[in-house]
Amino acid sequence: MSTDVSSRLFERAQASIPGGVNSPVRAFNSVGGIPRFIDRGEGATLIDVDGNHYIDLVNSWGPLLFGHARREVIEAATAAMLKGSSFGAPTEGEVRLAEQIIDAVPSIEKVRLVNSGTEAGMSAVRLARGATGRDKLLKFVGHYHGHSDALLVAAGSGVATLGIPGSPGVTEGAAKDTILVPWNDEAAVTAAIDLHGDDLAAILCEPVPANMNLVPPAEGFLAFLRAQADRSGAVLVFDEVISGFRLGRGGAQAMHGVVPDITVLGKIVGGGFPLAAFGGRAELMDHLAPDGPVYQAGTLSGNPVAVAAGLAQLELLNDEVYDCLEGATRIVADGFTDAFASAGVRAQVTRHGTLAGIVFSESPLHRYEDVAAADHGAYARLFHAMLDRGVYLAPSGYEVLFSSMALEQPVLARIVEAAGEAAEELAGRPDEAAG
Repeated sequence: MSTDVSSRLFERAQASIPGGVNSPVRAFNSVGGIPRFIDRGEGATLIDVDGNHYIDLVNSWGPLLFGHARREVIEAATAAMLKGSSFGAPTEGEVRLAEQIIDAVPSIEKVRLVNSGTEAGMSAVRLARGATGRDKLLKFVGHYHGHSDALLVAAGSGVATLGIPGSPGVTEGAAKDTILVPWNDEAAVTAAIDLHGDDLAAILCEPVPANMNLVPPAEGFLAFLRAQADRSGAVLVFDEVISGFRLGRGGAQAMHGVVPDITVLGKIVGGGFPLAAFGGRAELMDHLAPDGPVYQAGTLSGNPVAVAAGLAQLELLNDEVYDCLEGATRIVADGFTDAFASAGVRAQVTRHGTLAGIVFSESPLHRYEDVAAADHGAYARLFHAMLDRGVYLAPSGYEVLFSSMALEQPVLARIVEAAGEAAEELAGRPDEAAG
C-alpha cells in the first residue's frame, strides 16, 4: 500500500498548517504513521490521494449516516449553491430545518442554527447563564463540548488523545466556574450540587458519551441528572452533537426518555456541511437576542447550502434506516468481539444502539479514567492492522466507530474478516510498536 503522495502532502502541510492538520483529531500522533490525505468518498469507501481504498468507519466523525456523496444530499446542496452561496438574510430553508428539528427532538420548542458544535455548546452555556443569572457549570470529566474556554477543562476527544488536561491559553478565570465530576457517579454529583447549587447555571453532559470512547450512562443516571437539575434550579443541557439523529430521530433523550432543558446538535443536521444548532424550551430560547438580552450571532448561521444538505439528509430518516444502522453496528461490534475472543485479546467492545467503541481493557467502562487507563498502544496496533487491510478507523483510542447505510452485507463481511485477521496479528506481536 503506497503512501508516497500522502507523505509528500503531509510534509508540505507541516510547513504551512500547525501539525499539518486543521483539526488535531485528524493527526496520527497517538497511533503513529502518516495521515492519509483523502481525494474522494464513494458510499462506504474513502479513496486517498495514492489511490488506496478504505472502508470508512469514521464517516467524517459521524455526520454521514448514508455514507459519502449520497445523491439526494449532493443534489440538494448543488441546487442551493446555484441560487447563491450566502445571503446574510433569512431563507425559507432555515424555517423548514428548524421545523424538522422541533418535530424530531422532544426537548426543543425553538431552535437557533449556528456553524459548529463548539459554537452551539458555547451559546447554550451563555444562554443558561443569562437565563438563570448564575455563573457555575457542572460538567463531567472526559466529556467534550467543543473548544470554548470554559468547556475545555478535562475534555475528551482530541484533548484526551494528545494528553492535554486543559489548554494553554485558557485562563484560570475562564475555567474557575467549571465544576468537574466523574461520569456515572451520583454521589459526586450530589456533593457538587450541595456545595454549589445556589450558583449553578447548568449541568452539561453528553447523554451518551462518545468522545472518551463509548461509555453509556448507568441505568437511571440521566433521570438522576434531571432530578438534580430540578432540585438546584440549574438548566440541564444535553450535548447531542454525536448522539442527535444518530441513536434515533429523537436522539439519546428519546431513547432514554429523559428531556433536558437545552439540546446541542451538530454533525448530522448539516448533512456533512458546517452546521449545528441549539434549542430548548421556548421561554429559555426567548432570552436570546433580538427577543431577549443574551447576545448570540453569526454571519454564516443558517447557510443556505448547509441547510439544504441537512434537510435532505433528515428527510431520508425513518425507522427502517435506524433498524439498518443498528443492525450494521451490531455486526461490526460482534465481529470485533468474536475476533478478540478467538485470538485471546482482552478488549471491551461497547455498543449502544448505532454507536460502538473498542477499548483494550480487562474491565468494563464506567468513566473517563477507565478509558485513560486502557492499553492505547494496543489500539494503535489495531488501527494499523485494520488500515493495512483497507478499513479506516479513527486514529485514536478515545473515539468511536460510526456506521452508515452504505455498509452493505459484502462490506460488513469484509470488516469482520479484517477484524479477525487483525486480532490474530495483535495476539502474535503484543509488544511491538505501532507502524
